[in-house]
Amino acid sequence: MEIVIESRAGTCPFTCDPGEKILFAGLRAGLTLPYDCATGTCGMCKARVRTGTVEVIWPEAPALAKLQRDKGDILMCQSRATSDCVLRVPANVVISESGPLPRHGTGRVQKVERLTGDVMHFELALPVPMTFHAGQFVVLTAPGINGARAYSMVNFAPSTSTLELVIKKKPGGGLSEWLFEADRTGLELGVFGPLGRATFRPNEDHDFVCIAGGSGIAGILSILEHATEAGHFQKHNGRVFFGVRTLRDGFYLERFSRLVTRSQGALEVVLALSHEEVEAPLHPQFSTIQIAHGFVHDVANERLEADCSAVTSFVAGPPPMVDGAIRVLIGHGVPSTQIRYDKFG
Repeated sequence: MEIVIESRAGTCPFTCDPGEKILFAGLRAGLTLPYDCATGTCGMCKARVRTGTVEVIWPEAPALAKLQRDKGDILMCQSRATSDCVLRVPANVVISESGPLPRHGTGRVQKVERLTGDVMHFELALPVPMTFHAGQFVVLTAPGINGARAYSMVNFAPSTSTLELVIKKKPGGGLSEWLFEADRTGLELGVFGPLGRATFRPNEDHDFVCIAGGSGIAGILSILEHATEAGHFQKHNGRVFFGVRTLRDGFYLERFSRLVTRSQGALEVVLALSHEEVEAPLHPQFSTIQIAHGFVHDVANERLEADCSAVTSFVAGPPPMVDGAIRVLIGHGVPSTQIRYDKFG
């Protein structure tokens, strides 16, 4: 099918394969189509059908409730073209000049490990190596499971055949419950990516602040790995605020501790406990990690300097936490253009 996007920047045509999601086809072709989660939750990829017909893949997608469906509004991430189409998108859509472009593929589940009672680390072995920026994510699909889910890469490498991912079990979450209910080692998942714009750029001459909640810490770890390997902490400082409920809910702390040590004091990590009082200022097992009580954005608000206008910030986690963290950062003088995040919910 031929799809033509009408936007504020003009028109952009691309080809959509039979059965392919319109958003994925456009991104694969290099168009800067708007999106955040790419899984039907955020509503950022809305478009209005001017001509042609489309099929809705997941009628229960949460963000569909936000649209004027009687006027032809669709979610491009949940729609397949059943004819040539012209779509109106309320954004500036152009051809991207930066890669890597996302692609369709598969990954085989391996090395599954429970990190806490409701958080799991697992790896996907890719038949074809993937190149991605630190902070990006992929969209996964499983056979027999409606919808898809976005997961940020924990690891970073210029090109890799292994994606390290972390998943939090959520009641009613189709893919997360499917992964938790049985050993899925060896099974094949659909993979589309890389996606996401909340990325670290080694040539930037800024300190940075990261605020993350729960499994949102995945992309932050990828950023820290890249920054460390690029020598960023030889000239710059980094601060990470990681929010969990209790001390037992913390995970990847050994990796954080190792990165703090390698930074020789340039990287600071604070574990914020929202549902538990703090008995000591440092973690009892990992003394390089600080402990604080409160919601993670509140802890960041208390500890950040009054003027953070020269920092770049990365935010990841549940949407209410992301919104709260953005307000805190703006309140401390961080320009909105220097706050990077992807909302998965």
